[in-house]
Amino acid sequence: MSTNTLWKRLLLVCGAVVCVAAGMLAQAKVNPTDPQPTCEMCPGTYIPLSELDAYTKKAIAERLNDQQVRDIDIGKAHIGIGIVYRTKLDTPQPNSVAEHDLVSEVYHVISGSATLVLGPDIVNRQRRPATQQTVIEFNGPGNNGSDIRNGVARNLKAGDVVVIPAGTGHWFTKIDDHINYLMIRIDPDKVTPLRSEAQSKAYLSKAAQ
Repeated sequence: MSTNTLWKRLLLVCGAVVCVAAGMLAQAKVNPTDPQPTCEMCPGTYIPLSELDAYTKKAIAERLNDQQVRDIDIGKAHIGIGIVYRTKLDTPQPNSVAEHDLVSEVYHVISGSATLVLGPDIVNRQRRPATQQTVIEFNGPGNNGSDIRNGVARNLKAGDVVVIPAGTGHWFTKIDDHINYLMIRIDPDKVTPLRSEAQSKAYLSKAAQ
């Protein structure tokens, strides 16, 4: 290879590097006054169906109810992903109305059916103990109650979605055989701890505490 050819190739490579660097710099400086991402350079989170199914199997085998799969920092909030499995219920348990002060919830029903009563006016509010696992790890501080004044009953079935804002009472008054649902928790105050894929796998590998 001649000296001239070698120099030409070196110049082409250097030119390409300069162009790429200039493009990256220009991209970073495009429209700096536009809204910027609230979660800078954050990765996406993938949860396979097999992992969610493992939580449901664990709930049935160990008679568990609410389990947190992930808790993810998305910049301005934490997002919790849980699996909830509830067994047959003919009449509601005493003081089983639930309310969360800071965390909103979204249910997506996977299987089963139940009656869920919703409303903000909770009768006989009682502070949930701050030492409860669900308060510490899942949905933050809140209250229980004995009833919901003017509550609206919804008959849930597979495929349905329910949005429960923070402060809204929710109360299962009947579960036909079981109800299994994906729980999405929206935590703008970041009161719940993060939970990673590694922590999830460690939890699934042994009996729950």
